Formats: sequence, C-alpha cells, structure tokens
Amino acid sequence: MARSAEGPDGSGAPPAQADAPETAVTPEAAEPTEDSEDSATSADQERDQASEPSDSTPAPRKPRRLPVLIAVAAFALAIDVISKILVVQHLSDRGPIHLPGGFLNLVLIRNSGAAFSIGEGQTWVFTIIAAAVVFVILRVSRNLRSLPWACALGLLLGGALGNLSDRIFREPGLFRGHVVDFLQFPTFPVVHYDFPVFNLADSAIVVGGCLMVLLSFLGMQPDGTRHGDGDGTKPESEAKSEPEDSDPAE
Repeated sequence: MARSAEGPDGSGAPPAQADAPETAVTPEAAEPTEDSEDSATSADQERDQASEPSDSTPAPRKPRRLPVLIAVAAFALAIDVISKILVVQHLSDRGPIHLPGGFLNLVLIRNSGAAFSIGEGQTWVFTIIAAAVVFVILRVSRNLRSLPWACALGLLLGGALGNLSDRIFREPGLFRGHVVDFLQFPTFPVVHYDFPVFNLADSAIVVGGCLMVLLSFLGMQPDGTRHGDGDGTKPESEAKSEPEDSDPAE
C-alpha cells in the first residue's frame, strides 16, 4: 500500500511550491521620465522643421540692372544729340518758331551755364560737376538691382552725358563749349513765369531726379531692397498672429 507524501512538519499536506521572486516596480519604470518626453518632443519638432521650408533661407538675389541703365542712358543721349544736330542745322540765324497751340517755342541759343541757362559764364565748373555725376552713377551701378532705379539713373546719366558732350566738343573750346538749348515755354502756365530755354538732356535730368526722389520716398533702394528690410522687425499683423508663450509654471 503506497504511503502518502508527508510534509516536513509531519503533516500529510504536500510541500508548497516556492513563490517566484517579485520584481519591484519603481515610479520611474511605471511612468515615462520628463527627459524622454522632452527628447520625443524635440524629435517631433525637428521632423516638422525638416518637412517645412526654412524661413531663414535667404531669397535669391535680383539680377543686376546695369544693361537697363546703359540702354536708357543711350536712348536719352541719342535723342538729345540728334535733336541738337537738327536744331543747329535748321534754326541757326532764325527767329523763334511758335508751335501750334502756342504752348512751346523753338529758339536756338548757346548756353555757357548749367541746366536751364543757370550760372552762365561758369562753364568749366559745370563741366567738372557733370563729370563727377557720371562717375558717381557708374560707381553706384555696380550693385544696381532695382529696375526703377536703373531707369532713373539712366535718364540722369544720359542727360549729363548729353550736356557734357557739348561742353567738350562744341565752341568756343575744349571743356568750355556752350550747350545747345532750343525749347522754351512762352509763359509758364498758372504762375506766368518766363521759363528758361532748355533741351532734352535737361528734361532727362529733371525727370530722372524726380523719379529718384519718389523712389527714396517709397523706401526703395538701388540694390533692390526696401528701407527697413533685414532689421529684425516684423509687421504688426504678424506679431498679433503669433500665440503668446504660456507660463512654464502653469
């Protein structure tokens, strides 16, 4: 007859199996740490930034506008030179020609002064000034990337070269030549002012100068930028659209 297994205490109960060791669960293992959350958030932000175009990427620079400046200057110089040649051929030893409407007269005079017959008798001074203007315009044109500025500087350059060529090549001598003027308003409208006689080079200089003043007033720079770009300031609309940073303590 088989004997039943007895326990170590002599009782008939079988020996109990040993309990498996329990693993201690710490709060750090039960919950993710703050460092792991921060690293996960940083990784998500990096992925978002990689997928979106970066705002800090510089925009491509505008092309140089030197060819436009040269073309405008050449056009202004050409019409000025051609008009003076025709005037000298057909208006010499003739009185004023009144154009239809009486708004403009054609009369040939020799001007030893500046634009609009200002400063007569100081031909050499204005020759130096005109040469200096040409030099400054050519220097600025090295970084010229604005189309409106190219047109304005082209008109100014063409007009300056037109009058400078008269001072260099016309009588009475080198760098002392008199400028050919032939356009005259009989009486300037509204104010009834006797307007000085001028030429197309003077007109190009005045139009170019006025355009430069307008561009400066609008904040446009010769390099194609606007005044205030790159100073780190943001438009008011963008500043209002950005959410305010929450307090980390909340």
